[in-house]
Amino acid sequence: MAADLNRAHAFYGELFGWGFRPTRQGHGRYTIAYTEGGVPTVGIGGSSPSAGVALPVTWTTYFAADSADEVASRIQERGGTVAVGPLEFGSGRVAWAADPDGANFGIWEGDLTSAWWGERRPGAPVWLELRTRDAFEAALFYGQVFGWDSHERERCDVRFEHDRVVLHIDGKAVAGLRGGAIEAAPDPNVRPRWRVYFCVKDVDEVAGRGVELGGGVLSQPIDTPYGRIAALRDPEGGIFYVAAVKKLPDAGDSADRS
Repeated sequence: MAADLNRAHAFYGELFGWGFRPTRQGHGRYTIAYTEGGVPTVGIGGSSPSAGVALPVTWTTYFAADSADEVASRIQERGGTVAVGPLEFGSGRVAWAADPDGANFGIWEGDLTSAWWGERRPGAPVWLELRTRDAFEAALFYGQVFGWDSHERERCDVRFEHDRVVLHIDGKAVAGLRGGAIEAAPDPNVRPRWRVYFCVKDVDEVAGRGVELGGGVLSQPIDTPYGRIAALRDPEGGIFYVAAVKKLPDAGDSADRS
């Protein structure tokens, strides 16, 4: 969600090489970003001035649901909050919620246009990570809400690896849950939140280019077991992450028991 859609297009289009196409999703201005080859990657919505509500500039992680209403009920039953919806949104239904520690996320009931998670294509989301107070409590919450451990979700596998809880879908690692977040922290980078990582070839070059385009660096590039990463912000304050991924954990990796 961006306050100025044109400004967001200019920044992210230059940074990641995205192209944009308008869509009829929702009730305001909304576009789909495409990576090289015309692959749909993310959605960017612009706040409507007529709405009279100042929506935060933020990247939101959405989880697919067979029934947005059933998922919304399970969120509330397990201590989470449903802030908006479920309501009609273009060709589907959507709701916005928060887990018990305050990390925001969305629910989407409708068609899924792509399955790019874990693909190391420049400009595409390659990893999701939840920074939360307690990773195991969070895994229980999300697992129960989305049925990760039910017979209907045989595609899903949740395990502890490399100091985090990792969610695999169809044998591919797509998300991690890590503890240590502090809800009242003055630094938004360490508060409970879902982080979206975009794949890039050179983290340092992208971080420098982001600053030149009017953004900023929240955490300088560092090396991790999976590759080099950095935390950035766009010109309107939206936080996102970039990663030059050399290896994502997969279902064949051995769990880290240390």
